[in-house]
Amino acid sequence: MSNSEFNPKSRRSTFELLGELPGQIVALVRAELEAAKAEFAGKAKNIGLGVALFVAAAVFAFFAVLVLVALAVIALDLVLPLWLATLIVALTLLLIALVLALIGKNRVKAGTSSDPDGVTASIRSDVDAFKGVGKYEH
Repeated sequence: MSNSEFNPKSRRSTFELLGELPGQIVALVRAELEAAKAEFAGKAKNIGLGVALFVAAAVFAFFAVLVLVALAVIALDLVLPLWLATLIVALTLLLIALVLALIGKNRVKAGTSSDPDGVTASIRSDVDAFKGVGKYEH
Protein backbone atom coordinates (compact mmCIF):
# COMPACT_ATOMS: atom_id res chain seq x y z
CA MET A 1 0.00 0.00 0.00
CA SER A 2 1.51 3.36 -0.95
CA ASN A 3 1.42 6.44 1.27
CA SER A 4 -1.14 8.13 -1.00
CA GLU A 5 -3.64 5.30 -0.36
CA PHE A 6 -3.31 5.41 3.41
CA ASN A 7 -6.06 7.32 5.18
CA PRO A 8 -5.96 7.13 8.99
CA LYS A 9 -9.63 8.16 9.25
CA SER A 10 -10.78 5.16 7.17
CA ARG A 11 -9.11 2.66 9.48
CA ARG A 12 -11.44 0.69 11.69
CA SER A 13 -10.56 -0.68 15.07
CA THR A 14 -10.09 -4.35 15.77
CA PHE A 15 -13.26 -4.33 17.87
CA GLU A 16 -15.29 -2.95 14.96
CA LEU A 17 -13.89 -5.62 12.67
CA LEU A 18 -14.59 -8.35 15.22
CA GLY A 19 -18.10 -6.97 15.66
CA GLU A 20 -18.74 -7.41 11.93
CA LEU A 21 -17.43 -10.98 11.89
CA PRO A 22 -20.62 -12.78 13.09
CA GLY A 23 -22.72 -10.95 10.49
CA GLN A 24 -20.28 -11.84 7.75
CA ILE A 25 -20.22 -15.49 8.83
CA VAL A 26 -24.03 -15.61 8.83
CA ALA A 27 -24.13 -14.00 5.37
CA LEU A 28 -21.56 -16.50 4.10
CA VAL A 29 -23.52 -19.47 5.47
CA ARG A 30 -26.74 -18.15 3.93
CA ALA A 31 -25.04 -17.65 0.56
CA GLU A 32 -23.59 -21.18 0.66
CA LEU A 33 -26.99 -22.67 1.55
CA GLU A 34 -28.64 -20.81 -1.33
CA ALA A 35 -25.94 -22.05 -3.71
CA ALA A 36 -26.41 -25.62 -2.43
CA LYS A 37 -30.18 -25.39 -2.90
CA ALA A 38 -29.76 -24.12 -6.45
CA GLU A 39 -27.26 -26.86 -7.33
CA PHE A 40 -29.38 -29.65 -5.85
CA ALA A 41 -32.54 -28.33 -7.54
CA GLY A 42 -30.81 -28.57 -10.93
CA LYS A 43 -29.65 -32.11 -10.20
CA ALA A 44 -33.11 -33.15 -8.99
CA LYS A 45 -34.63 -31.78 -12.20
CA ASN A 46 -32.23 -33.88 -14.32
CA ILE A 47 -32.91 -37.00 -12.25
CA GLY A 48 -36.68 -36.48 -12.50
CA LEU A 49 -36.52 -36.01 -16.26
CA GLY A 50 -34.30 -39.08 -16.59
CA VAL A 51 -36.71 -41.22 -14.56
CA ALA A 52 -39.65 -39.96 -16.64
CA LEU A 53 -37.81 -40.94 -19.82
CA PHE A 54 -37.10 -44.40 -18.37
CA VAL A 55 -40.83 -44.78 -17.67
CA ALA A 56 -41.65 -43.70 -21.22
CA ALA A 57 -39.09 -46.20 -22.54
CA ALA A 58 -40.72 -48.94 -20.46
CA VAL A 59 -44.15 -48.07 -21.88
CA PHE A 60 -42.84 -48.25 -25.44
CA ALA A 61 -41.08 -51.53 -24.67
CA PHE A 62 -44.32 -52.91 -23.22
CA PHE A 63 -46.24 -52.04 -26.39
CA ALA A 64 -43.41 -53.50 -28.50
CA VAL A 65 -43.78 -56.79 -26.63
CA LEU A 66 -47.53 -56.74 -27.29
CA VAL A 67 -46.89 -56.13 -30.97
CA LEU A 68 -44.33 -58.96 -31.03
CA VAL A 69 -46.91 -61.29 -29.49
CA ALA A 70 -49.39 -60.25 -32.16
CA LEU A 71 -46.65 -60.81 -34.73
CA ALA A 72 -46.14 -64.38 -33.60
CA VAL A 73 -49.85 -65.09 -33.92
CA ILE A 74 -50.15 -63.39 -37.30
CA ALA A 75 -46.96 -65.00 -38.65
CA LEU A 76 -48.34 -68.43 -37.96
CA ASP A 77 -51.64 -67.68 -39.63
CA LEU A 78 -50.97 -65.30 -42.49
CA VAL A 79 -48.60 -64.70 -45.34
CA LEU A 80 -45.44 -62.60 -45.41
CA PRO A 81 -46.71 -59.04 -46.03
CA LEU A 82 -48.83 -58.75 -42.86
CA TRP A 83 -46.29 -60.12 -40.43
CA LEU A 84 -43.53 -58.15 -42.10
CA ALA A 85 -45.50 -54.97 -41.48
CA THR A 86 -46.06 -56.03 -37.88
CA LEU A 87 -42.35 -56.72 -37.49
CA ILE A 88 -41.51 -53.25 -38.79
CA VAL A 89 -43.89 -51.67 -36.25
CA ALA A 90 -42.44 -53.72 -33.40
CA LEU A 91 -38.85 -52.86 -34.31
CA THR A 92 -39.77 -49.18 -34.59
CA LEU A 93 -41.28 -49.23 -31.08
CA LEU A 94 -38.20 -50.99 -29.72
CA LEU A 95 -35.95 -48.43 -31.39
CA ILE A 96 -37.93 -45.59 -29.78
CA ALA A 97 -37.69 -47.33 -26.39
CA LEU A 98 -33.91 -47.70 -26.81
CA VAL A 99 -33.42 -44.04 -27.72
CA LEU A 100 -35.54 -42.87 -24.76
CA ALA A 101 -33.65 -45.17 -22.38
CA LEU A 102 -30.28 -43.85 -23.57
CA ILE A 103 -31.41 -40.23 -23.22
CA GLY A 104 -32.80 -41.01 -19.74
CA LYS A 105 -29.52 -42.64 -18.74
CA ASN A 106 -27.55 -39.57 -19.83
CA ARG A 107 -29.92 -37.22 -17.93
CA VAL A 108 -29.62 -39.27 -14.72
CA LYS A 109 -25.83 -39.34 -15.13
CA ALA A 110 -25.81 -35.54 -15.62
CA GLY A 111 -27.93 -35.13 -12.50
CA THR A 112 -25.70 -37.26 -10.31
CA SER A 113 -22.28 -36.13 -11.51
CA SER A 114 -20.14 -34.11 -9.13
CA ASP A 115 -19.17 -30.54 -9.90
CA PRO A 116 -15.52 -29.82 -8.94
CA ASP A 117 -16.22 -26.05 -8.86
CA GLY A 118 -19.56 -26.45 -7.08
CA VAL A 119 -20.81 -25.88 -3.58
CA THR A 120 -18.52 -28.41 -1.90
CA ALA A 121 -15.40 -26.73 -3.28
CA SER A 122 -16.76 -23.32 -2.32
CA ILE A 123 -17.44 -24.41 1.27
CA ARG A 124 -14.00 -26.01 1.50
CA SER A 125 -12.44 -22.77 0.24
CA ASP A 126 -14.39 -20.76 2.82
CA VAL A 127 -13.29 -23.04 5.65
CA ASP A 128 -9.68 -22.78 4.50
CA ALA A 129 -9.99 -19.00 4.35
CA PHE A 130 -11.47 -18.94 7.84
CA LYS A 131 -8.54 -21.04 9.08
CA GLY A 132 -6.11 -18.79 7.21
CA VAL A 133 -4.86 -21.67 5.07
CA GLY A 134 -4.54 -21.87 1.30
CA LYS A 135 -5.49 -19.34 -1.36
CA TYR A 136 -8.41 -17.03 -0.80
CA GLU A 137 -9.57 -13.61 -1.85
CA HIS A 138 -9.13 -10.79 0.65
